[in-house]
Amino acid sequence: MRSFNYGKDHLTASIALGLARKEIKGQFLPEVKHKIEESASAVSKIAQGEKVVYGINTGFGPLCTSKISAQDTTTLQENLLKSHAVGLGKPVDLEISKLMMVLKIHALAQGFSGIRWETIERIHWMLEQEIIPLVPIQGSVGASGDLAPLSHLFLPLLGLGKVSYRGEIITSEEALKLFGKSSLTLGPKEGLALINGTQFMAAHGVKIIERLHNLLTHASITGAMMVEGLMGSIKPFSPELHSLRPFAGNQHVAATILNLLRDSEIVSSHKDCARVQDPYSLRCMPQVHGASWNAWLHVKETLEIEINSVTDNPIVFDENHTISGGNFHGQPIALALDYACLAASELGNIADRRIYLSIEGDTPGVPKLLLKETGLNSGLMIPQYTTAALASENKGLCFPASADSIPTSLGQEDHVSMGSIGGRKALRVIDNVEKIIGIELLYAAQAMDYHAPLQSGKIMTAIYNHVRSKIEPVVQDRILYEDMEEAIQLIQGGELLKLAYSTASQEGLEFDTQWSYLFTF
Repeated sequence: MRSFNYGKDHLTASIALGLARKEIKGQFLPEVKHKIEESASAVSKIAQGEKVVYGINTGFGPLCTSKISAQDTTTLQENLLKSHAVGLGKPVDLEISKLMMVLKIHALAQGFSGIRWETIERIHWMLEQEIIPLVPIQGSVGASGDLAPLSHLFLPLLGLGKVSYRGEIITSEEALKLFGKSSLTLGPKEGLALINGTQFMAAHGVKIIERLHNLLTHASITGAMMVEGLMGSIKPFSPELHSLRPFAGNQHVAATILNLLRDSEIVSSHKDCARVQDPYSLRCMPQVHGASWNAWLHVKETLEIEINSVTDNPIVFDENHTISGGNFHGQPIALALDYACLAASELGNIADRRIYLSIEGDTPGVPKLLLKETGLNSGLMIPQYTTAALASENKGLCFPASADSIPTSLGQEDHVSMGSIGGRKALRVIDNVEKIIGIELLYAAQAMDYHAPLQSGKIMTAIYNHVRSKIEPVVQDRILYEDMEEAIQLIQGGELLKLAYSTASQEGLEFDTQWSYLFTF
């Protein structure tokens, strides 16, 4: 199994997901453990001394001027976790909780947080044993980081809160008893190090990177299918056109669509037709999808800096050098998460337009509502209502969470990022767009049916045949929501992408483009 050295190696979204899914083994080098222990020793000396250092021997937030005695430092840190665990709502997906643990371990292991080795070791042990804390979805404003969700994440260190273990929800105390372990006693600054940070926001960002990437790739597939189904021109995807406006995302989308449509009999059948140009939803896919790819790239690069950073407070360089700053503030990623939300929504907007275009009946050989016998039958009129509803819902969700700020902590935290809300909204939009793209798949396959016996190219033929092995053509009205759900599963599960790669490999064809290396994570 591949390994990753916490606190030392460079973390990426895919590695974080691999650690959370136990596909990669997390470990600690001796030099990392030594640096952690040195930092903890420095904090211990500060706590015993007379010099006032925020969060180590003072209260928190507006109580930063309240001096705390050395003997009360443990109570101070444990009270911090208890008082800040104020999240509400259903728990986040367990994979988000796992990612939060992975990201926090990596940040703490860099040795600037003053946390003890045994505390980091316990978090890692919980992750390895799949003892996953339940973290409520609401409560963070992304100011001093994600205080409420991180407090819930680490209550189990004190034997408090609830966890998921082997599919059951049990108390943390019960989970520790199963393994004969006791709860920890926190040392100076440890509570603050645990709950200061952006790991709730960043964990959502990691999931956004994965799911938006899958969505973008499948949008090229369904978009290319629509070009075939609606007898669209391939000239707008010509490389010489996009070399004059050389955004990486635009060029990547254009090249991908050409790869998918290579050797298509359907495309060749109308190359000399009189149609001058197609509607934007077909013609401008490189520009619209490409802009969302460019946004994805920015989000990936931003999140990669964040998940390799130290984001708690104060930062401990040594016993004589600590800085109380604002590395926990979520603004750098809050803006990027809102960008991702908009990028995803636009994919849904343009896909809904292609779906509507496909039922208008303006393509030779393709009937109105994608069904030959209408009147008694509604054909594929109504699923477009669903995509319209989803696209409209997304527009409401696209208001940038980071545009808002509400003072907290008696004005000490007078500007907050709301990045946690942005991350949650972006995943909701992605979920909606996966449904839109799934419905587009259903419509595109139905449009392609009417061009038989003409064949697509080898990659697209393999994709089309796979879709038809799961979903039969619509020849008269039937209950469609099950077909829609099947199509959505094909998008979410990544089957079509895997099939495109395997077919390209078998047939000696290109599916990746010269820009694909940029769009990996």
